[in-house]
This record gives sequence, structure tokens and C-alpha cells, in this order.
Amino acid sequence: MESTRGTVRALKTAQPGRDAGRWLAPVLIVLVTVLVFFPSLQNGFVNWDDDKNLLDNPNYRGLGLAQLGWMFSTLHMSLYRPLTWITFGMDYLLWGTEPFGYHLTSLLLHGANAVLFYFVTLRLLAPAAGPAAPGELALRASAGFAALLFAIHPLRVEAVAWASARNDVLSGLFFLSTILGYLRATKAESLFERRRWMVAAVTLYGASLLSKPIGLTLPFILLSLDVYPLRRLGRGPNGWFGAAARRIWLEKAPFLFLAAAAGVVGVVAKQEAGVMEPLERYGFIPRLSQALFGLVFYLWKTALPLGLSPLYELGTDAKLWGRPFLLSGWLVLAVTLVLIKVRQRWAAGLSSWVYYAVALAPVLGIAQSGPQLVADRYSYLSCLSWAVLAGAGVFYCWEAWTQGRLSRRTFRLAAGAALIALFALGVLTWRQAQVWRDSERLWRDALTVAPRSSFAHNNLGSILSERGRLEEAEEHYRQALRIDPANAATHYNLGIALARRGGLEEAIAHFRRALEIDPAYAEAHYNLGTALTMQREFDEAIVHFRRAVEIQPDYAKAHYNLGAVLSGLGESREAIARFREALRVDPEFVQAHEALAEALFQQGKRDEAIEHQREAARLREAGQAGQAAR
Repeated sequence: MESTRGTVRALKTAQPGRDAGRWLAPVLIVLVTVLVFFPSLQNGFVNWDDDKNLLDNPNYRGLGLAQLGWMFSTLHMSLYRPLTWITFGMDYLLWGTEPFGYHLTSLLLHGANAVLFYFVTLRLLAPAAGPAAPGELALRASAGFAALLFAIHPLRVEAVAWASARNDVLSGLFFLSTILGYLRATKAESLFERRRWMVAAVTLYGASLLSKPIGLTLPFILLSLDVYPLRRLGRGPNGWFGAAARRIWLEKAPFLFLAAAAGVVGVVAKQEAGVMEPLERYGFIPRLSQALFGLVFYLWKTALPLGLSPLYELGTDAKLWGRPFLLSGWLVLAVTLVLIKVRQRWAAGLSSWVYYAVALAPVLGIAQSGPQLVADRYSYLSCLSWAVLAGAGVFYCWEAWTQGRLSRRTFRLAAGAALIALFALGVLTWRQAQVWRDSERLWRDALTVAPRSSFAHNNLGSILSERGRLEEAEEHYRQALRIDPANAATHYNLGIALARRGGLEEAIAHFRRALEIDPAYAEAHYNLGTALTMQREFDEAIVHFRRAVEIQPDYAKAHYNLGAVLSGLGESREAIARFREALRVDPEFVQAHEALAEALFQQGKRDEAIEHQREAARLREAGQAGQAAR
């Protein structure tokens, strides 16, 4: 323990003339990280949550009281993440909806995380420095290697290059800051300093949970660090439950309280959004199989990051009792038993495995939501332990060389292999970052990895439909339905494409099928009502328009179309009310102003009608001027 303190003290009290050297590693880490992820700055937004979060969502745009109130009260997209929304609000003030700025912020946050992880690793490796340790340079080089291994690994691409994954890198910033603060607290020399750092750690943990509650298991991670490498717990009953140990257990109480609160909010958010799979539909055995598969998947992809995909879909035909899942279970059991058996000689192995499993626990599928079986972004925090272990390996080789247990030639070969590995990872990450360039490339790449992904076929069809390539879009929608016939969104999207090509009868059939699967699908009610209006089936169209606004009261287009049908049937009073409601939701709805003006003229309300005509003309002129400027 004295050698540990000496090493840490040496890191703290370096000569003033060596300050530049001390900061050389963090600066290089940031520069290499930015260089490797540079292609992400050229990426746009994609039609996987970016549209719902950023392009079609006006609520986050700014940092006024209205926006902040929404940010701290919304469960948008089934997550409570007010601090993430604040960063998006800042991006909007700086960049509008230009994607470059959003990607730049995510990349800078990731670079900051790499530096934080460097300092965390430096403190975790310090206890490994024995009396004959090779010195500060070896520690810093080893920590730098670990930080780069984390920062430029291809598994990081999804969290950095996907704008909507901002919550992962922001949560990671506070998560790593929490661990660093906790490590500082455990080494504090005075009670005041220890309490100060512990308060800072608890505060930072709260900020992490307010960014994304992926760090729910951090209190247990801190306990595992107390066992190894900090060695604050363990070594006999007194080491676990003595007076000093009880204080260590008690200091986790604030962390546990915050984690429990975030867990409750997270469950409520998932349930309100209807995205959490109920136990009766997705049983315990499939969830356990998914969890065991995930434990092997992220470890395997860390070692060999090839064939990465933006989506590994948990399809309707997934056999969670098949060979890959059974083999995963046996591998997890074997690794666990081996590491327990050798824990006396290699405590770092078991400690890394425990951290990995505990950090992954919230996203292993036990509380399954969403279409993914696993996801690259889930490795952002969970695989930190493997990077620390790799850094420890570099330090061990350096120590063995300085002590004569490793030849200079072997040491150079090992160092060369480490640098080649970093270079290879950087090349793979550079390429993977370009997968997120735009929606079409994203989903075509996903289908290259998993051709039977109904989700990818549906999303690719959506972007092709937006670009007017309707025949291609229809083919992907039909392929998606062949894989998953009960997907309401795909039936709806196919209906839209068919209606645009004039296939109204088949479009109506798909809208009806979407509503059979999901009766609360407001957009399907609206478009079915629109299609029925075109076929002059006004009574049924009115029913669906009314249902659309019941489900989604702020659906301006549905209010407008309902008003238009009612106006045509002579029910001008309710029609006017619907036009007014449409304008309440969207004051710049030109057609609603025009329709309301016409209805008001028919009622003899000339002055008000003229006001709406003038507003409609102003909005049209402003819109034409904006198009000309572009």
C-alpha cells in the first residue's frame, strides 16, 4: 500500500518543468480520437430517431422557460434525460438544425470521455506499481493505450456518430467523472477532503442518470472496485463487516438512492411509451438467453470488431434457445468458474469480468424494450474494464522488461503489436463512422449484415419513399411484411407509398390492417380518413379523423381535414372550430387560414375572414422568399 501511495504521490508532484509532458498523453488522446472520428462530422441526420428527436420536434429548440420545462418533464421516446435535451437545445441555438454542429458536440464529449478514462485508468493502475516499478512514464503510456483502445474502438461509433445517441456519451462523461471523484475520495488524506470528493461523486452520478439512466448499477461497480484494486473490502469477515467496512457500505447509500429513483422513472417511461415487452409475451427463459448471448457478444466484438451493424434485430423468428444462445450460456459459466478459480493469482481478471457483467446488466434484455437483441452503443461503458486490463498488460510487459524478465526484442515486438492493433482499430472506426452518413447507406449496410431485418427493410423503404423512389420502397416494405406480417408501421408505410402511386384500394387495405394491429395508431386513422375522403366515403372518413384527434389532440392536419369534410357537408360551425384548433396547434398552417377565411365569409364574418386571408398571403409570400433564398 505504501508503494501505491508513493506512485500516486509521484504523479501528483511531478516537476514543474515536466507539466507539458504530463499533459502530452491527454492531448494526443484527444487529437487521435478526433482524427479517427472525423468522418462523423460529415454525417447527416438519419431516419432512426433523429427525425423524431431533432427534425420533427420543436420542443427542445432553445433554452427558454418553455423549452426547459419540457426538457425536465418529458418522457419523449421512453427516456427521462433532461440534461441531454439541454445539450441539444444549446446545439440548436448555435447551429439550428445543421447536423455538423450536433455531431461536433458528440465528438467533443467523446474526446473528453477518453481523457477522463485516461485519468481513471492511471489511478486504477497505480496499485499495480511495485517497489521496482518502471516509473511514471510506463504508467502514463499504459493508461494512454487503454484510453485510446476505448476511444477509437469501432464499437464506439454508434454512440458517437449517431446524433440521437448523444445520451450515451453525455451519461458517460458524468459516469467517468463519478468514478474519478470516488477514486479521489478513497485516497483523500483528510476527512474534509474525502467528504468533498464523495459529495462531488454523488452529484456527478445524479447528472449521469439525468443524461441517461444506463449507469443504474454503478453503486455495485463501486463496491467491486473496493474489493479490487482498491482492497478496501474483503480478506476475512472483519474485512467485509467490520467497523471500517460498514462505513464503506454506508457511503454507497446516496448512490443507491439515486439509482433506485432513476430506475422507477425509467420503468414508468418505458411503460407509458408501451415499449417494454410484458413477461407473458416475452418470457423469462428467452430473456435469460438474450442476456447470456449479450455477455458473449460484446466480449467477442471487442476482440474482433468485424461485421458491426446499426441494428441486430430481435426478430419474430429468433430462436433464443438455439445453438448460439446455448453456447453463450456455457461460455459465460466457464469463464466465470475459471476466473473464480484463479482469482488469488489474477484478481484483475475476475474484477474486470464482474465490472463488465454488472455494467451491462441494465441493457442485457431482462427488461426488454425496442427491436434490438444487442446494440453497439451498449458497450460504451460496459467494456471499459477490458481496456483497463489491456493497459495493465502493457504495464506488465514494461515492468517485465525493466526487471530483465522480458528481452528488449520481445518488448519491442509487444509494443509494435499494440500500436498495430490501435492503427487497425482506427481504420475500422474511420470506415464504420461513414456508415452513418445518411439513412439509405445506414440501412443498406444493416441489410448487408442481416438481410432478414424487417426493421431495416421498413426504414430503408421510408427513405426511398421520401426520395420519390416508390417502386423500390414498396419492394422493401413488402419484404419487411414477409418477415414480420404483424408490423403496423410497415403496413402504414406501404399504404402511404401505394396511395402516392394511385393504388388507393390496396392502400386502404393496409391502413385498415395497421389499425387492426394497433388501434391507437393516430397517423393510420388520419391517412385512412384522407383516402376514404378521396373515395367520397365521408361518414367513415369523419369517424377516423375524430379518432385521430382523440388519440393525438395536437394533430393539426387531422383537425384541418376533419374541418374540410364537415365544411363540405354544410356543418360550418364545427368546421370553423376544427380550423381554429388546427391553427392553435400550428399558427403558420396556411391552408387552415384559407379554409377558415372561406368559412367565416359564408357566415358573414367579413372582417375576421379578411384577417385570415391576409395572414395566409403573408405566410405564402414568406415561404416563397425562403425558398428563393435557399
